[in-house]
Amino acid sequence: MTKILIAGATGFIGFHLTRALLEQGHEVSCLVRKSSKLDRLAGLPIHRADGDVTNAESLRRVVPGYDAVYHLAGLVKAIHVQQLYRVNCEGVANVARACAAQTTPPLLLLVSSLAAMGPSTPQRPRLESDLPAPVSHYGRSKLAGEQAARRWANEVPITVLRPPVVFGECDAATYEIFRPIARCGVHVVPSWRTHRVSLIHADDLLQAMVLAAQRGKRIIRDPADGAAAAQGCYFAAAERDLTYAELGRMMGAALGRCRTCTVRMGPILVWAFGLIATIFSKLRGQAWYFNLDKAREARAGSWTCSGAAAARDLGFAVTASLDQRLRQTAHWYREHGWL
Repeated sequence: MTKILIAGATGFIGFHLTRALLEQGHEVSCLVRKSSKLDRLAGLPIHRADGDVTNAESLRRVVPGYDAVYHLAGLVKAIHVQQLYRVNCEGVANVARACAAQTTPPLLLLVSSLAAMGPSTPQRPRLESDLPAPVSHYGRSKLAGEQAARRWANEVPITVLRPPVVFGECDAATYEIFRPIARCGVHVVPSWRTHRVSLIHADDLLQAMVLAAQRGKRIIRDPADGAAAAQGCYFAAAERDLTYAELGRMMGAALGRCRTCTVRMGPILVWAFGLIATIFSKLRGQAWYFNLDKAREARAGSWTCSGAAAARDLGFAVTASLDQRLRQTAHWYREHGWL
């Protein structure tokens, strides 16, 4: 049995990871804030560790005694840009520093994002050795978090996992794509051009996380070149990439629709919707999934990555096809009254 601390266990991916680690027989503690909603964790045999990644003092009390720390806590949306950097960058630095303060530092598995590396081309997926070029505040904040972790790489064994679009049960973001298809058979593509996207289901991602913790190489503090910078960093993706139009049609098929209508949106409309959503988000004091930052990502092109390094080093492979995973997700949405 391994003692594991999860930061971000109350989130969509963290919930899936917590269940999987418990099923594997590990002793799991979940870092929770006073404001955290614990509905998803109700009934699970976890230990509650009160703390906050943005509060360094709380981490100094919580981190001692663990064999591994899975850091998933992060923001994908925020009303103010500073919030992204405070959680996604400073939060990582605080966790890494707390790990380094231990006599025997625990393994730190950091879940970052493809957004930290930036978009790809339709013809060539992103590789770990590529130079990062994030286009959004979210992506830059995740890259800053990776760089913050790297400063502690001499003291703490750290591996970084960069998933692309993650979907699955309980995911509110993917639900926003499923919903118009379920209601009226319409799928919106935010470009006139044909761009591609990599995806991974939460169940496959958590398997990649466990393998990365067990078998992954560890990052180094001062990489001399792209190959050295790639060490200890991994992408994990499904068996194939899709165009945005293909994704909509597959979601429609998962919902039992014979036909899904694809509506392409030009750049002016994408920016307009992003601006309007950002304004209303600030007026209502509630962060929305789509905003100007996400409009930047939507307009940047393809978002694909290669899982070759994860397959080679970790032995990672998805356990079900995209068609199966999308049907599994659609079924959960319907069973739980989301659709």
